[in-house]
Amino acid sequence: METFRDIGASQLDSAYLKSELSSRGYMLIRQLLPIEDIGNLLNEIVQILSPEGWLLPNQQHMGRAANPKAACGESDLAFKRVYEKVFNLEAFHSLTHHPKLCNVMRLLVGPKLLVHPKPIARLIFPNYDRSVIHTHQDHLAVGGDTNCFTAWLPLHDCPAELGPLQILEGSHHFGLQDADPDTGVISKDNARGREWVSGEINAGDALIFHSLTVHSASPNTSSQLRISMDCRFQDYSHDSNPANFVFPGSNDRSWESTYAHWLSEDLKYFWKHLPMTFKPSIDELTTLVNTADSERMRARYNRILSQIKLQMPLDIISEVDQGSLSSRLALPQNQLGHERL
Repeated sequence: METFRDIGASQLDSAYLKSELSSRGYMLIRQLLPIEDIGNLLNEIVQILSPEGWLLPNQQHMGRAANPKAACGESDLAFKRVYEKVFNLEAFHSLTHHPKLCNVMRLLVGPKLLVHPKPIARLIFPNYDRSVIHTHQDHLAVGGDTNCFTAWLPLHDCPAELGPLQILEGSHHFGLQDADPDTGVISKDNARGREWVSGEINAGDALIFHSLTVHSASPNTSSQLRISMDCRFQDYSHDSNPANFVFPGSNDRSWESTYAHWLSEDLKYFWKHLPMTFKPSIDELTTLVNTADSERMRARYNRILSQIKLQMPLDIISEVDQGSLSSRLALPQNQLGHERL
């Protein structure tokens, strides 16, 4: 497999970055974020994981030596409980708004930058097949505007044995590729693009790629937990998936519970007064509450709709042309947001 082409922090020119992303579908910026800021967040996370028994006792916690008896994945209740504690960390959300990261994203997106409010923590046990992230495109899960970008940030040095991402260069030029309708997984053998690239990604580096770029994680074959996060960005004047602003998979989780122990008000509901266009729109969601094929999906649409109405002033949400309603109701199920826990 070829090695990532990387960019130094001194090469942050808008035209150059756009050219790299347009050609390759990704860019790896070395030493973008301060190691101290990354380390502070990692320390808060391991302080959660250690009492839960995820780390071996009598070891340095920052070494992240995994307890194999605690291995679990996204579908497990034990994982969800711990994940929610990590998600609720103020520092976890603050890193997605780091000025150095947002400055780069503005060079790509423009001045109307929307930081998606639900970053994803990746807590990957070693030698645990169920936690491997298989080949996919982010747009199927994120929905909304296809011109959306993911920044993958490891919170520690991530050599090959810890399972850094792999990118299929040029794959974003082929649109949405054939994927399993239930999981979004793309057959690696059939994925369209140029060549697969990978390599070591270290704390402070940022791997940024287009929402249509095909990618996967390599297996974590070490003895350590791999801890990283995904942050997503787009122009807020373009279509946004309303599921990215609420918790459609749960009646219990809320922004109020997320913010309960935050010390600052600065990032609470930061998106609330941005003039956004939802896809599906409020009217479309209202229709889907009554017309979706399954009771499960009708309940999901109802949760999205009710949570949006509670949390956002509807007069700032631009409704789409209602003449397009019938065509847009045909959105794939997983384009309405694969709920991450």
